[in-house]
Amino acid sequence: MQARIYQPARSAMQSGTANSNKWVLEFVPSSARKIDPLMGWTGSSDTQSQVKMTFDSKEAAIAYSKAQGLMVQVSSPNRRRAVKRPRGYGENFAFDRREAWTH
Repeated sequence: MQARIYQPARSAMQSGTANSNKWVLEFVPSSARKIDPLMGWTGSSDTQSQVKMTFDSKEAAIAYSKAQGLMVQVSSPNRRRAVKRPRGYGENFAFDRREAWTH
């Protein structure tokens, strides 16, 4: 059975990195999804595709997959450089600004 280990990207609805430090192990679907002719819903007979397991570290996820005898593909995350200003947001309102405040 094949599985994929990855670190999820941060949500587009937030600027922080909450819940993006965990590692996720999910199984690769073994069968294609089918469309129900009556209702139009998408379904599958593969129940493993519904399982997502979270781990605190990549090593823990790999150790679990080895113990279970899974073939895994590990995807490393593309990290974004943090945007940090020297004095932070409060610098916009400081009295000792070096430049004139403009929009």
